[in-house]
Amino acid sequence: MKAYVFPGQGAQFTGMGQDLYNKSAQAKDLFEKANSILGFRITDIMFEGTEEDLRQTKVTQPAVFLHSVILARTLGEDFKPDMVAGHSLGEFSALVANKVLSFEEGLKLVYARAMAMQKACEINPSTMAAILGLDDEVVERICKSLLGEIVVAANYNSPGQLVISGSITGVELACEKLKEAGAKRALPLKVGGAFHSPLMEPARIELAAAINSAKFVRGICPVYQNVTAQPVTDPEIIKINLISQLTSPVRWTQIMQNMIADGAKKFVEVGPGTVLQGLVKKINKDIEAVSA
Repeated sequence: MKAYVFPGQGAQFTGMGQDLYNKSAQAKDLFEKANSILGFRITDIMFEGTEEDLRQTKVTQPAVFLHSVILARTLGEDFKPDMVAGHSLGEFSALVANKVLSFEEGLKLVYARAMAMQKACEINPSTMAAILGLDDEVVERICKSLLGEIVVAANYNSPGQLVISGSITGVELACEKLKEAGAKRALPLKVGGAFHSPLMEPARIELAAAINSAKFVRGICPVYQNVTAQPVTDPEIIKINLISQLTSPVRWTQIMQNMIADGAKKFVEVGPGTVLQGLVKKINKDIEAVSA
């Protein structure tokens, strides 16, 4: 069985998607449709913008989404997933590629998500950090021990690689305590705020309205969702989980383990970068993982 996986924020790079735009009429049409929907030429920033330009939340999220979804479309008959999943933002790419959402609805939701998250970051200045070399339970326990500060496990990326999220002071204190507990590294991340934490509640409320008004249908295969790590086909349950995603952790390790347990023999990463292939190999080195 073949699993297709879609990357999230952080996979962007200058020039992403330009080869698709130049070589495929279908891709060019979709990119131009996106420019029209967004009201600015995101393709100019994707193809020629600086690293700083691409790091703007209103650009990053739709840019990664567009690269992934349009790449999936250009695969044509070769795109035959038995299961799909996306890391954080990538879940929206997975849902469009899987035909749960239309291209237009998916892009509008991703842009609404980006703007809502940006506003939430401005309301509550916050941050994230990657913790390497500790068991999940140790990280969770230390985060919970920091009374008076919001710090939570946000991304379970692979065994021994977990991202924490919360208030700036809370994350700094947690990093100190986690290093004392034996973490190999505690790396602050260059992000705008505490994604997948309770500090994203204003964004969750705003995005919920947009998700509930969008049309979701049954897709071509199950999507393994971030919030539960379980396969879902029911459009209404997909909506509920997608709304919860902003304030809940990304259970990527469990998603990969569940996909493998359910028969996935090959993982295909669709989008910029190779991060997800690396995570697959950390979870199970015997499983094949390739780029689309």
